[in-house]
Amino acid sequence: MSLHFLADPIHDPRWRDLVDRHPSASVFHTPAWLDALQRTYGYQPVVATTTGGTMEEMENGIVACRVRGWLTRRLVSVPFADHCDPLVSDSGGSDEMVSGLVATSRVRGWGAVEFRPRDASLDPLVLRGELGQGGTYCLHRLDLRPDLQAVFRRFHRSSIQGAIRRAEREGLTYERGSSNELLTTFFRLLRMTRRRHGLPPQPMAWFRNLRDSMGARLALHVARHQGHPIAAMLTLSFRDTVVHKYGGSDAVHHNLGGMPFLLWHVIQDAHAQGFTELDLGRSDLDQPGLITFKEHLGAMATPLTYYEHPARRQGTPRPSWMRRLAGQVFARLPDSALDLAGRLIYKHLG
Repeated sequence: MSLHFLADPIHDPRWRDLVDRHPSASVFHTPAWLDALQRTYGYQPVVATTTGGTMEEMENGIVACRVRGWLTRRLVSVPFADHCDPLVSDSGGSDEMVSGLVATSRVRGWGAVEFRPRDASLDPLVLRGELGQGGTYCLHRLDLRPDLQAVFRRFHRSSIQGAIRRAEREGLTYERGSSNELLTTFFRLLRMTRRRHGLPPQPMAWFRNLRDSMGARLALHVARHQGHPIAAMLTLSFRDTVVHKYGGSDAVHHNLGGMPFLLWHVIQDAHAQGFTELDLGRSDLDQPGLITFKEHLGAMATPLTYYEHPARRQGTPRPSWMRRLAGQVFARLPDSALDLAGRLIYKHLG
């Protein structure tokens, strides 16, 4: 199989056309997502395809970005996405294209390669020793096709339904938009949450570029109590799916049920606009509280496995330097220093 490489999928209409028509495409394949990555972090996207020439309609494609970290070089499909399927016609074609992309990365010095499909389609390459299994997660998705009353009945009675009713009794208000004021509010609450987890927030420039690139596909949602913002969320949309990508909250007001209240309004908005699925994103397996929360919303969990080349040796632990450092330093930094840490670090992570 001969692979060709599309050097500028952000602006090449053939990639946009493939994303628009392929059933496995998601918001993470879109030129808008790639554009925000490039503008914020300088990542150069590339698409591997078996389609040659410059005028032919693309039949398939695997998109990835080159990430140059402090210690390593990597090709990631794609950075900061929860998942990103190869856009192919069958799993066999995916195997051959992935193998070809790995070989090309080795020859061109692009470094290690990571793939993030939603299914186990690359398992045959693991069995053949061409790929190794990387991180493993849970992916939760909520079916929005039933009527809203049926969706609400699926919520856990006390932790979700009760929290929403408590929020309504307390007079919480909901606001949706994409203004600079809402973006600033969202970022402040996101920073609070990242600090609680001992991590820096993603750069403000990332969210600004994502908003500008995505346009109407991005929405910010804010819950307020007596005018004070207590929870916020950033969602993305593509075709029939809304993706809950980022969220933050003020822990002092968690007893008011701000996040369940906010999610309920997001669900109602999505339902009214004809979306049929809410993608709640991935959860680490060592986050049982987050997994339980998503399950209490009635979301269905599926395993999510990342694949990488070269494969790590059996039993080799994944790097934990960031978590160790975070636990000691990040939680204690002032806001300005924490923001600076995010601007310096995330570019090297992908």
